[in-house]
Amino acid sequence: MTEVYNDYMEDSDFDTVLSPDIEFTGTLQFDKPFLIRGKVSGEINATGFLVIDEHAVVNANIKAAGVLIRGQVKGDVYAAGKVEVTTSGTLIGNVTAPEILMETGCVFNGKCTMTEKR
Repeated sequence: MTEVYNDYMEDSDFDTVLSPDIEFTGTLQFDKPFLIRGKVSGEINATGFLVIDEHAVVNANIKAAGVLIRGQVKGDVYAAGKVEVTTSGTLIGNVTAPEILMETGCVFNGKCTMTEKR
């Protein structure tokens, strides 16, 4: 899963799912698809694909292959591929990626920088 699309994904599409009742503080590192449904504070450094689900809250700078934001993110987001913020998503921070998609109705407050595709 190298591209980010706002399609319905099953839990089985992800190697790891952080449940809604989990609160994690620290640094997350992963290289397989990862789904956050709970709360994360700290830093996310990954070579894998990241989905922040609709009710998830992330207070962290994020570096990942691709990022789909359906929930709330406070922090800067850097992706080697695509960053997508859906109608239900909120991003308070800067975003840097070669492809950036923000749906009508999302909340974005920051600076947007588009890079060259690698």
